[in-house]
Amino acid sequence: MGSPSFVSVVDRCDNFRIDTTSEHFAEFRLSVHSKHVIGLIPYDVLDALRNANDTSLSASLPPVWDIRDIEATGRCVRSHDSSCLLNCCWPCLDGSRRAVLVSFRDWLDTPAKRTQALKTLTQEWRDSGLFSNIISPHHWRDELYPVYIDAFGPRTDDCVAFVLERAACALFGLVTYGVHMTMYTTDWKIWVPTRARTKPTWPLFLDNTVAGGIPYGLSPFEALLKECVEEANLAESFVKAHAKPCGSVSYFYRSTKGYLQPEVQFVYDLQVPHDQEKKYIPKPLDGEVESFQLEGLDVVVEKMQRGLFKPNCALVLVDFMIRHGKITPESEPNYLDVVTRLHGKFGF
Repeated sequence: MGSPSFVSVVDRCDNFRIDTTSEHFAEFRLSVHSKHVIGLIPYDVLDALRNANDTSLSASLPPVWDIRDIEATGRCVRSHDSSCLLNCCWPCLDGSRRAVLVSFRDWLDTPAKRTQALKTLTQEWRDSGLFSNIISPHHWRDELYPVYIDAFGPRTDDCVAFVLERAACALFGLVTYGVHMTMYTTDWKIWVPTRARTKPTWPLFLDNTVAGGIPYGLSPFEALLKECVEEANLAESFVKAHAKPCGSVSYFYRSTKGYLQPEVQFVYDLQVPHDQEKKYIPKPLDGEVESFQLEGLDVVVEKMQRGLFKPNCALVLVDFMIRHGKITPESEPNYLDVVTRLHGKFGF
């Protein structure tokens, strides 16, 4: 596609690295014995968790959170509660900078118990105005996201650690999942929506043809079908016949509000058959989209470079162009950097 490089497009979305940040985050694991880190918690949220424990103890209720300091060796050197006597079995990612481990207390030993504890806590935060820039009633989605024991492991029910309100996931730096589809014609024009001006995030930015989160209980393709019908008024039978799974992209995004949002997007392509281009045209339906515009690839690239697309949607389009040979090692001087950063594992 020619210059300028697409590195700047990737930079807007894949903009955080654990191994280079000087900031402090607490590791979030399911238990003190868990192998996998499931999130990174900033210190303002950590303070709120400590306060929640204090509130529980003052009400003679069992605290939810096991919060402990750890040395680089992984040994617990100081508990924040006198009842905690166990040593941590796992070292932090970097003992000198993120030496706090957060996990659930042992009595929260099922996904249902963890889900209820988090629901109670985050709704209390919402109603009290805490973290109002991310979980206010305006930002609240009433949509549950699954959180997995291993972010890159099996996505089966028995691997779900808990489910959590979508808006609250960023408070804990949890990995979330979505589906993004590019619908295009045989002459390489792409259907580009403009996000509704009423959207709580990225209003009036450009988006992928169809995109949305994967709520608890739906597979990626089921979520895609739901979004195609609700957002773009596309017939389910048409999508089932022509949408093709094309892998995934993953990136570590830090929002403008400072919260960590490691995300995985399952990507799909839908090429409209030439004889059906006038029949199947996406149209706004549920108020999520202002309008759809059929744009040539050169126009799409120019708008990507100008930052008019929601950052992760631009990333999906970079992946689309790489897969279809529109970005090549010859046209992109930073080709390997761009390609590898589309498939990060967050450094957990």
